[in-house]
Amino acid sequence: MTDASASAAASSASAPLTVGSIAAMVKEPSGRPSPRAVRFWTWDAIVGWVFFVILQLVWMLVADAWTAPLHLAGLALTGVVAVLHVSIMPRWRYRVHRWEITDDAIFVRSGWLTQETRVAPIARLQTVDARRGFLSRMMGLTSVTITTASSAGALTIHALDDAVAREVVAVLAEVAQHSDGDAT
Repeated sequence: MTDASASAAASSASAPLTVGSIAAMVKEPSGRPSPRAVRFWTWDAIVGWVFFVILQLVWMLVADAWTAPLHLAGLALTGVVAVLHVSIMPRWRYRVHRWEITDDAIFVRSGWLTQETRVAPIARLQTVDARRGFLSRMMGLTSVTITTASSAGALTIHALDDAVAREVVAVLAEVAQHSDGDAT
């Protein structure tokens, strides 16, 4: 947890949760993904686009000769879209993603084209999971998924430094243990 989120958690413990305090937190939670998240999301996008381009190349090789110009045009369009996606999406996502944990609630904002802000009361916390895929392990990143008693599904804090993710899991376990809620 960052110093700002720790101080927010401390201040929320001393002051009751009000509509104003929730609105302030929803607007700009202070936690951010790791700065390495930009590189992670870039490589993740590159891997996806390379797979798609290989499929297009195979299709072009087995297609009729008269469709080759159409395939080349499609491949060129794919290249342009891939370059735009890989160069814009990771930085945009990094600017959008925020998170904060207080004694009362978990705040998560994520997305890039479609952005989502979620607030889940700590009393509704059910499970906390840490996920590290191959690429994220190579970059020292972990995503933390918080399952609550909500029909909207789990909240995910993406691309945290491994040490920060371990601290988040420990803090959530501690806060949930001392919560009076029944997670329903």
